[in-house]
Amino acid sequence: QVHLVESGGGLVQAGGSLRLSCAASGSSFSGNVVGWYRQAPGKQRELVASINSAGVTNYLEFVKGRFAISRDNAKNTVYLQMNSLNPEDTAVYYCNVGLPGLFPRLLLFSWGQGTQVTVSS
Repeated sequence: QVHLVESGGGLVQAGGSLRLSCAASGSSFSGNVVGWYRQAPGKQRELVASINSAGVTNYLEFVKGRFAISRDNAKNTVYLQMNSLNPEDTAVYYCNVGLPGLFPRLLLFSWGQGTQVTVSS
């Protein structure tokens, strides 16, 4: 069974930075699209950023220029560098994986525990 493990969250002041990591035990990200999602209290989960196997990235408009997604295939890890954080970025952040052409309509794995990001004003 594949487990997605997100880490790197925490409490940071507005304007600060965090780097999140997503790792998968029991599977490889190779060839697949990996996305970072977030869910704020009372809101639906939303896709924040994604990266395919060629390194092509896509971002939610609200985070463009502030967040950067990257992948290290050797470590089977995907990162989300978050800069210039503001309180609206407060949420639980998750990652998930999909096949090219099917992402994000069809995701391959169950959701992990996520990692909490809290930005204070």
